[in-house]
Amino acid sequence: MPPTSTPTRPQTAQGPFAHALAGLLDVLLPARCAGCGIERTQLCSVCRGALATAQPGPTALPWAHAAAPYADPVRQLLLAHKERGALRLAGPLGDALARAVRSSLGPRAGLAPLLLVPMPSAPAAVRARGHDPTLRLADAAARSLRRSGLDARSASLLRHTRPVADQAGLSAAERRRNLHGALTVLPRADCRLKGRQPVLVDDLVTTGASLAEAARALTAAGLAPKAAATVAAAVPRRGPRPG
Repeated sequence: MPPTSTPTRPQTAQGPFAHALAGLLDVLLPARCAGCGIERTQLCSVCRGALATAQPGPTALPWAHAAAPYADPVRQLLLAHKERGALRLAGPLGDALARAVRSSLGPRAGLAPLLLVPMPSAPAAVRARGHDPTLRLADAAARSLRRSGLDARSASLLRHTRPVADQAGLSAAERRRNLHGALTVLPRADCRLKGRQPVLVDDLVTTGASLAEAARALTAAGLAPKAAATVAAAVPRRGPRPG
């Protein structure tokens, strides 16, 4: 058990100011590891290693690859980044997402410049959290891919056209019906995609209904994505691609 004298961060209100304060407190009062709760660091070496060595593989959608299963410590790291404002985790999580992008593209990874298209967050959720976690991960993954020599950038091209019901508890078929037609492509998105290979990205894939709807929206706009990538998959993956 960690020592009881380790300082803990106070609870703060939601919103941009709260996340700016959380970032400052991360420096002044380092949190326990977001993955396992030990050590006075936001990401311990064990959890960092588990994230860095995870082998990407296909998910329920063969064209969508995930870097790791949705299990601890990856689950806890995603929740800390998304819901608790642990923004410094975007770097290592983005590195994992970048590996999933490479895995999903296979030999096509270097054939054309890449544009990572994040799944859109609901405006109310962005306001409540004070940041857009999926866009932040897409930005981090694009930087990671550039460091590895690939031409990659990220851009928000999708938006919601209508509210959707809470997906919790819905079957795969119900999720598809719930989401169908819920996304559209922003005007002039084709200008940003000119000459680039679109890849959908998200933090988590479960049934794949959200990614399928995003792919439908992009395809309807003449911008069909060839692959998708996520940090984690909530259902068993098919294993890494051989070779």
